[in-house]
Amino acid sequence: MNGPEIQLSLAPELRFFAAPERRRDRTAVTTDGASTLGHVIESFGVPLTEVGRLLVDGRETAVSHVPGAGEWVEVHPVARPQRVPGAPLRFLLDVHLGTLARRLRLLGVDAAYESEDIGDPALAARSAAQRRVLLSRDRGLLRRRELWAGAYVYSDRPEEQLRDVLSRFTPSLAPWTRCTACNGALEDADKDAVRERLEHGTRSTYEVFARCAACERVYWRGAHHSRLEAIVAAAVEEFGAPVP
Repeated sequence: MNGPEIQLSLAPELRFFAAPERRRDRTAVTTDGASTLGHVIESFGVPLTEVGRLLVDGRETAVSHVPGAGEWVEVHPVARPQRVPGAPLRFLLDVHLGTLARRLRLLGVDAAYESEDIGDPALAARSAAQRRVLLSRDRGLLRRRELWAGAYVYSDRPEEQLRDVLSRFTPSLAPWTRCTACNGALEDADKDAVRERLEHGTRSTYEVFARCAACERVYWRGAHHSRLEAIVAAAVEEFGAPVP
């Protein structure tokens, strides 16, 4: 490129996206004189889903700004909690985030997920059609223009992923109201109504059941309930009481 040179500063929270030599307090960047600020930032490896305020020489500006010679650009992370306007808060998770999807559903958060890889174009189109926030660790996926909204999941550990999403979006929690398998709504189920779907040991041991209205999977407080209860209790304690 032989265009104007600018100085670009990434906030510390965003620097890990960039190549090591671009993680300084200021990096000199030669632009082509036509590309927008959004394009320049993406060329650093930073998905725009993670970008909040942009300052050019101290003045707030938009990603559509075309930077000029000598300008100093400061890139800040998205503010938390992040508000998603225009729709009920719903999520779509890529194929690599199955455990996170199940934990969000456990807390009553609407989290769509496909166990098979349906491809980036289909995921982006579904995000737009259903107005869901796409959660992913794939930067390329988050750069697709047809996305309605998206967010990078910063950790590869499910516990940290859950805290990241809950702290960023602060969704309303309604534990034990969604099917962890399909995201459908759970409803109370009479034992006699689900008896044929239960093993003999379960029939003789438990009395309280719920059933998914969508896939008809049956739930009860079995051997793993204490572990799930601990996940729920920790989330509720840190991120607020469940909705009534």
